[in-house]
Amino acid sequence: MTPHQILVRPVVTEKSTDLMAENNQYVFQVAKNANKIEVRKAVEMVFGVRVSDVRTQVVRGDVRRVGQNYGRKAAWKKAIVTLHPEDTIDLYGEE
Repeated sequence: MTPHQILVRPVVTEKSTDLMAENNQYVFQVAKNANKIEVRKAVEMVFGVRVSDVRTQVVRGDVRRVGQNYGRKAAWKKAIVTLHPEDTIDLYGEE
């Protein structure tokens, strides 16, 4: 897989924004079959930063209801990437 196939999108929520500001940690949605080593290499290649730690978890899909019908949203994998203290990633294109 290419690095752009491994990193699906950044997850921008209130909690992930706090992690960016306080701990220099960034949250990404990653490919379901990607492991920590592949995620580390993909972040280092795409953003040109040094990664010190990667934590992953699988987020189960929620049960949703539309009218009388029940369905389930798809499960996805989340990676929390901790960077070297001197490195940052510009997710918003401000720099």
